[in-house]
Amino acid sequence: MAHIAIVGAGFSGAVLAQELGQAGHQIDVFDTRAHVAGNCHTERDADSGVMLHAYGPHIFHTSNQRVWDYIRRFGEFMPFVNRVKAITGGRVYSLPLNLLTINQFVGATFSPAQAEAYFAQVGERGSGEPANFEEQALHLMGRDLYAAFFEGYTAKQWGMPAAALPASILKRLPVRFNYDDNYYASQYQGIPREGYTAIVTRLLDLPSVTVHLGTRFTRALAAGYDHVFCSGPIDAWFGCDEGRLGYRTLDFVREDHVGDHQGNAVINYCDLSVPWTRISEHKHFAPWEQHAGTVVFKEYSRLCEEVDIPYYPIRLVAEKALLAHYVSRARLEPNVTFLGRLGTYRYIDMHVTIAEALEVAQRYGDTQAARKPMPSFVVDPLG
Repeated sequence: MAHIAIVGAGFSGAVLAQELGQAGHQIDVFDTRAHVAGNCHTERDADSGVMLHAYGPHIFHTSNQRVWDYIRRFGEFMPFVNRVKAITGGRVYSLPLNLLTINQFVGATFSPAQAEAYFAQVGERGSGEPANFEEQALHLMGRDLYAAFFEGYTAKQWGMPAAALPASILKRLPVRFNYDDNYYASQYQGIPREGYTAIVTRLLDLPSVTVHLGTRFTRALAAGYDHVFCSGPIDAWFGCDEGRLGYRTLDFVREDHVGDHQGNAVINYCDLSVPWTRISEHKHFAPWEQHAGTVVFKEYSRLCEEVDIPYYPIRLVAEKALLAHYVSRARLEPNVTFLGRLGTYRYIDMHVTIAEALEVAQRYGDTQAARKPMPSFVVDPLG
C-alpha cells in the first residue's frame, strides 16, 4: 500500500487520513500548529471551564445526510441553532433579515406579502444586473436597510467599501419574509458536546496514521512519498514566489466576566464607528453546560500578513489572476493533490470540507484501482 503525506490536520486532512488509513495506507499528517483541528480547534478554558472556539465560532450545519451520519460516528452532536443579533443605530435587531427585523426597523406590522411589496418599492432598480455588493443590496432592500445592516459591517469585515466587492457575497446571505431567525437553513445543525478537537483527534486515531505537530511540510519532502495531499495554502507550497494570495484575518480580544455578559452567542456590530465586527460569548455555544464565569471575544478584521492565520480568501480580480498562475503550476506537480479551504483558495463550510475530503479519498481509491494518476484538484479552484 502507499506511503502518503497529508499537509494539514484540520477536517480536510483528518477525514482523508481516516479514510486512507482505514484503506490500509501508511499516513503521515503534518501541521505547523501545536494542535489538531485547524481553525475549528476548541479547548476548555482553565479558569471558567467554558469550551472555547479558539479561532472564532463554528456551528456545524448541513443538509448532506452522508456527511451528518459520518461526522457523528466520531462524537456526539448537541442541538444548536445560531440566532444572531445585530446592533445598529443604538438598537438591537434579529439576523438574518427577517420579518421581525423589517417590522422593527420600519416601525410597521407588515405581513409577508406586505414586506415583499415594501422591498419592491424601496429597492433601487438599475439599468442592468447589479455589478457589486452595494448595487445588489440597494437593488434588494433599498438604501436604509443596506446602510443600517451591511454598509459599515462589510467595510469593516473586508477592509474596503461594498462597491468594491462582488455581488455574489450578498447573494449568500438570506432575507426571509417570515419570523424565522435561524441563521442557517440546513436540515441538521449542532455543536459537538466535547468540542471539535475531540472529533478530529478521533479521526486521526489509527495505528497507520502518524501526526507531526509543529512541523512544516515543504515541497522538497514530497519526493519521499507516493502521494501528497495538501490542504495547506496553495501559494505557500510554491514558497509564494509569485506573490501571496490575499486573505482577511481576525484579531480576538478576550474579556472575562461573571454571569451572562450579552445574553446571546453572537452579536454583530454594524456601525462603522464601532471598530469590532462582532462579539461572541462562548458559554452560549454550549447551553447544556452551566458556568458561573463567562468569556467573550471581540473580533477585529484586517488584512492578513505573512505571520497571520488566513481566514477569508479575498478572491478579487488580482487574487484570482494570481491564483490562476499557482493552479497552472499545481497541475504539473507529480503525485500532489490540493484540497480544502486553503488548498483551493475558497471559503467553504465544515460540511463541504468533509464532503470533499470523502470524495478525494474515494477518487484516490478509484484511480489506484484503475492505475491512473490522481488529479491535482477534485474541485476546480477557479470555478
